[in-house]
Amino acid sequence: MTTVIRHLPMTELEAGLEEIRQSPRDGGELKLIVRRPELGAREELDTGELDVVEGLVGDTWRTRSSRRTADGSPHPDMQLNVMNTRVVALVAQDPSRWALAGDQLFIDMDLSDANLPAGTRLALGGAVIEVTAEPHTGCAKFVSRFGVDAMQFVNSPLGRELHLRGINAKVISGGRIRVGDIARKL
Repeated sequence: MTTVIRHLPMTELEAGLEEIRQSPRDGGELKLIVRRPELGAREELDTGELDVVEGLVGDTWRTRSSRRTADGSPHPDMQLNVMNTRVVALVAQDPSRWALAGDQLFIDMDLSDANLPAGTRLALGGAVIEVTAEPHTGCAKFVSRFGVDAMQFVNSPLGRELHLRGINAKVISGGRIRVGDIARKL
C-alpha cells in the first residue's frame, strides 16, 4: 500500500500543537541521526560520531557556506540542526520522509526557548552539545517538501517560541551517539 503524502493545511498543523507540547522537557530520546555526505544526499545512521571541529563526522557542515558569516565560511553556531520528532512526524507524515527536513538530529524533546534557551548544554550519548542563539528557520527546500503552510506554521510567532523548525547547536565535547540515546540537560 502506497502512502499518499500531501502538504497539510494550517488547520491540521495547528491541530497537532497539543501533541507537540507534550514533548518531554528533559530525557528526550534521539530517534534519528542523519548525515548529509553531499549536497542532496542523506544517510540515516544507527550510530554517529560528534566532533568539536567536524560536527557530525561525515556530514558536509564544514564545507557548506553560510550567509550568516562575513566570509561565507560555515557558521560555528550552526554545526548541528536539531528537530523535534513530533513536529517532523506531523509535517512529514511518514517516518521515511523525516530526513528530508535536512536536520541531523531528531529528538523527542521540548526545544522551546523556555525549556532550552541558548547556552543550554545537553548530554547525548558520549557527547555534549550546546544550544546556540542562531535561529533555525528553514528554506525553500522545506517549503517544496512540506508546503507553504508548514513553513508558516514553524515560523509563526508561536512556532519560533517553540522552535518548531528546530534549533542550532554546536559540539562542546565529542563522542559517539546512538539512536535510542537520551538527551539530558546539564
